Order: sequence, then structure tokens, then C-alpha cells
Amino acid sequence: MKQLYTIKEPIGKIKTPSDLFNKIKYIKINYEQENFIIFCLNTKNQVIHSEVLFKGGLNSCDIDFRTVFKLALKHNSNSLIFAHNHPSGHLQPSTEDRNVLNDLKDGGKILHISVLDMIIFNKTAYYTMNGNNTGEVI
Repeated sequence: MKQLYTIKEPIGKIKTPSDLFNKIKYIKINYEQENFIIFCLNTKNQVIHSEVLFKGGLNSCDIDFRTVFKLALKHNSNSLIFAHNHPSGHLQPSTEDRNVLNDLKDGGKILHISVLDMIIFNKTAYYTMNGNNTGEVI
């Protein structure tokens, strides 16, 4: 699969969901379609690689789990955080969002790669699916 975008940024430690959102909001994407972003982290929760991995339509985005974990292994990731936007602007996760996150966590367990969170975002706000919208450490 051809890489859509590579995000070049200084490596920074991710301590809270808001730290990640501050990185996300500067990524230039088309908010009228769904974008799925992967953040690969090292053992110190520093971003070692990030990219818009998949692009979708108005209300969905197909995720290829093999591609996700191939990229994680390629970058020797200790953990992953995912982010995607809802073109509607609504931040509440759908049933499909919850199912995808659970499947990603299950796949990560097999490979000993922690899936820390999935963040749903729009231009001004975010929702963290790990149940921690308080700004505490991920």
C-alpha cells in the first residue's frame, strides 16, 4: 500500500491525550473525509513515527490490521496510539470505532505492542477512547 502522508515532527514525549491532540491539530488533512493516523512510540512514549495511514469517505475508513502492525514492527514500536476524525465533527465513538479499537488491542497483545489509546478529533476538540478525558498521563 502506498503511504499517503508522512508526518515530520520533532520527537516529543506523549504524557497526556492533550499532548497528542496538540500534535494532531497541526496535521493538514481534509476534514470532510475520515483520516486514520498511527503514532508509533518507543519505550519512553516518544513519537518515533507517525503518518496518516488510511483515508476514507464521509462516514467510514477501512483499516487493514496487517498494514498497521507491519508498520509498527518496521519501526520497532513499543506502543501505538491511533487517531481519526469524524467528518461530521461529532466526537462520540461509534460501535464500529469501539470494535476496531478492541481488535487492535487484541492484535497488539499477540505482538507485545501496547495499544494505548484511540483519539477521535475534529478541528477544535478530541475524545479519548481510553476513558481518560481528564488530561492524565496516558
